[in-house]
Amino acid sequence: MNVRRSAATLAVSAVLCVGSAPAALADVATPSPSPVVPSGLFGKADPSYDGVWRQSFALLAQTTVGEKPALQAVDWLVGQQCADGSFAAFRADTAKPCDASAYIDSNATSVAVQALAAVGGHTDTVKKAVGWLKSVQNQDGGWSSNPGGAMDSGSDANSTALVIRALEAAGEKPAEVKSKGKTPYEALLTFQLGCSAEPAADRGAFAFQPAGGKLSASADATAAVVVAGLGLGPVVSPSPQDTPAAPLACPATAGDPVAAAQGGAGYLAEALKKDGHLTALTPGADQSTADHGNTADAVIALAAAGHKQSAAGALEWLKTNSAEWSKGNPAGLATLILAAHATGTDPKSFGGTDLVTALNATGPAPQGASANASEQPAEKKEKEKDSGSNVWWMILAGAAAGMGIGIVLSGRRKKNQL
Repeated sequence: MNVRRSAATLAVSAVLCVGSAPAALADVATPSPSPVVPSGLFGKADPSYDGVWRQSFALLAQTTVGEKPALQAVDWLVGQQCADGSFAAFRADTAKPCDASAYIDSNATSVAVQALAAVGGHTDTVKKAVGWLKSVQNQDGGWSSNPGGAMDSGSDANSTALVIRALEAAGEKPAEVKSKGKTPYEALLTFQLGCSAEPAADRGAFAFQPAGGKLSASADATAAVVVAGLGLGPVVSPSPQDTPAAPLACPATAGDPVAAAQGGAGYLAEALKKDGHLTALTPGADQSTADHGNTADAVIALAAAGHKQSAAGALEWLKTNSAEWSKGNPAGLATLILAAHATGTDPKSFGGTDLVTALNATGPAPQGASANASEQPAEKKEKEKDSGSNVWWMILAGAAAGMGIGIVLSGRRKKNQL
């Protein structure tokens, strides 16, 4: 998943599964000019649009690499839940109940479920969130990002895929979660570009939503659906299979989410061949830029589908080019960790970067870590300098004391000799 999932963002940039906060949400809520980042939250940027999102990914990544997140960090996420079980993108004041002004987000709720299920010990919170997700399922079997809100534009592929993964994480069976007899998988299949799609390269891809009755291929939506269609939970482990991804088999097998997911994987493999990474149209500009988050999503999706070799080039590109993009970016770092895990790559040596240490440095140190494990390099250097100075003072003081003791003992020996 990309760094931030929001229907508002997707509607504007046509890109969802992990780097930037959705500017389109500015119409919903205006962040303070000088945001105060709450204690316990990962990241230093304004959390107005992605607080729950980045926190959830950080906790999920930490548990994936075997670390136990700080209680403070977990408590912060739990405290963000609304009374009805949902999660908003961010609640600055949790003492106030969620109201109509809060952007209630199925995406934030879904990733919170995934994170808290992975951390463990919060069954009631997870159950309540899943109950809310079920209550806002659309009649087509899918979900929108802002159910019942001002920006609810109907089910979309990304939000539906995220909810499916949340249900999996919570121990539910998505195929049995129905609305008007429709399952989430039936909703997902309506977003796939089939064998009649033109250009042929788009066949197998998934659209975010129909636009004017037409489906347009979205690599972001496709990556999200591939993992969900395969019935996998929040964390993808290395697959024992490794075969080249293939285009959508035509005629396509109707109603088969796994076959549809494999067709989506074939589209992603072809999309990555052009530049070795995915691109996104820069908002307000007529040029495309490298899309690190969605490239990482595509790597995870291909690995999930058993096509690690088809993801190899993009994985190497991420190792070489993601350091600046992910710097200080909890969700970005977490997604790279999940991509490393999915491909059997060491996250502590990812293109020369220790992703785990970098992620820990953006928030509360995990349990069992040293007190200064999450300090920034400059802070560590300064403390090491001070510590070094203290050591030398101790050595000099010890030497002086030793000389004094030596003089006393020498005097005593001379006195005894006399």
